Amino acid sequence: MLLAIDTSAGTSVAVVDRERGVLSELTTLDTMRHAEVIGTMIQGALRQASIAPQRLSGVAAGMGPGPFTGLRVGIAAAKAFALGIRRPLVPIVSHDAVALERYAGGHTGALLVVTDARRRELYWSAYEGVDESGIPLRSAGPGLSKPTELPFGDLPRFDAASVSAGRLGLLAEQLYHHGRPFAQDRPLYLRSPDVTPSTGPKRVTA
Repeated sequence: MLLAIDTSAGTSVAVVDRERGVLSELTTLDTMRHAEVIGTMIQGALRQASIAPQRLSGVAAGMGPGPFTGLRVGIAAAKAFALGIRRPLVPIVSHDAVALERYAGGHTGALLVVTDARRRELYWSAYEGVDESGIPLRSAGPGLSKPTELPFGDLPRFDAASVSAGRLGLLAEQLYHHGRPFAQDRPLYLRSPDVTPSTGPKRVTA
């Protein structure tokens, strides 16, 4: 049983179980208040599922792609919670969860998942379908492009406004069950943050 957290688009928190599915899920599309809502949503998801934290086997975290400020809130919350309950962190590419939801909903064949990267740019990931276990097969990406330069224009495209933490957690459960590797424990910002380290004290002149 996993707590799953994703803040790559809006904020989504869920409790999932491989056998019983999504036990609870809370989602907001607000992309400006990740830090303000994440704690309350974690508490709410656990309460709705009637699950004590110590019953969890791990914490799944959406690693993006996503904008720096929002994405780091979810990853930091997931890591802190996992550390607090002494359970492993399970990193998952957020776009893979979107693809899983589309394929579970009946889509077949190739797919291009797109999310808003802000600054008039888009994040994208291309998929060729699913494997025999129903796990999405990513063929390219995640990447970052201008809308006019988006690759794979011949693929069916899905623009996701949010990433379901429920699907993220179920994907983590599937990967573990079938012995597949998780994502790297590395946020997929795909661009440098706005704030850069100082190069040293500035010279002051009278």
